[in-house]
This record gives sequence, structure tokens and C-alpha cells, in this order.
Amino acid sequence: MRQGFFSDAEFRKVAANLPTHLQDFALFGYLTGWRKGEIASLLWDEVEGDVIRLRAEHSKNGESRIVTFETGELAELMARRQAARGVPTPTGVALAKYIFHHKGEPIGDFRKAWATACKLAGVEHRLFHDLRRTAVREMLRSGVHESTARKISGHKTASMLQRYNIQSESDIREAMQLRETRIATRQQENRLAILPVTKAVQ
Repeated sequence: MRQGFFSDAEFRKVAANLPTHLQDFALFGYLTGWRKGEIASLLWDEVEGDVIRLRAEHSKNGESRIVTFETGELAELMARRQAARGVPTPTGVALAKYIFHHKGEPIGDFRKAWATACKLAGVEHRLFHDLRRTAVREMLRSGVHESTARKISGHKTASMLQRYNIQSESDIREAMQLRETRIATRQQENRLAILPVTKAVQ
């Protein structure tokens, strides 16, 4: 099973090397864990207030789902997309119907641009789908309940979701260091607890 994940720094480097019209597209995938085809299908008609609704026919698992963007980086992203909605035409400015577009047209295949950006960022052979793995793992580690994470990402079962909650060597190393620190702290506390009490001089 593939175990490709991005650190935040790695993703930011990749995004910075993507063409401008793909940067927010990739960021949306990084923040939500939605699939490439699902993101490409999103229409402004599917935005209600601060809610984006993915239609069932555009979802790989056949179920509609939502994501909200009340605050934070996703809200900033959507504000940029709103500002970029106008598309110059010979007869004036038209409004793009897709949230993510290139000169008004839906985002198509960009494997070459993605591979180039990954190479420039020093993380060759990473896939766009690795953003999905990363988003799911970070949601779980941030304390998001598993059922909620599945609602956001579109995983039907817990077992499918848990495939992405993989512990890396650095995770295990950090855990063992924390464990050793805790043991050492307890040993120190125990030593202090058994020290003889010196009676005060009368």
C-alpha cells in the first residue's frame, strides 16, 4: 500500500511551483482531502453561504457531502476564487461557473505541471492523491472524530479511512522519546518521594 504524505512545508513548496491557476486547486485538496475530479467539478451554484456542496453524481462514492469555510485558510481561498471569477471575453467580463478554472474553462489534466512542481520542491514522485492521504491523517491527529473525517473526505468505511492513519518512522521515534521522558520523570518523582526527611535542629 502506498504511504505518500506531505509535510506542511513540502506541500507549500510544491504549491509555490505550480501554475497560478492550480495553486488554490491544490490547496483545496490539501485542506479537505477531496479527490481531484471532485474538486474540478465544483460549481459556484453549489456554494450556499459558507457551505460548498458536492453533488452525489460528482462524488466517487455516490454520496453528496459538504465542507464549510467560515474562517481560516479555506475562507481566504474562497475569497480569492470569488475575486478570480470574472473572465474577460470579447463582449465583456463573464462569470466562470466553475470555482476552479483556467480562463473560464474547467481544470483538465495537469500531471506534467504537478510532476514538475514536485521535482522543483524536492519531493519527486508524489501524487496529487497524497494530499488526500495527508488531509485525512492530519484531521485524525487534530482530534477530528473519525465519523466526521469520513463525512468530509468521502470515505464510506472506517477501515478505508484508517489506511491513511499510518505511523511514520519519525512518528514512532517521537512517541518513544516522549515515552522515555515520561518514564524518567516518574523515576525522578519516585526518588524524591522516598528521600528521608531531615528533622529540624531543636
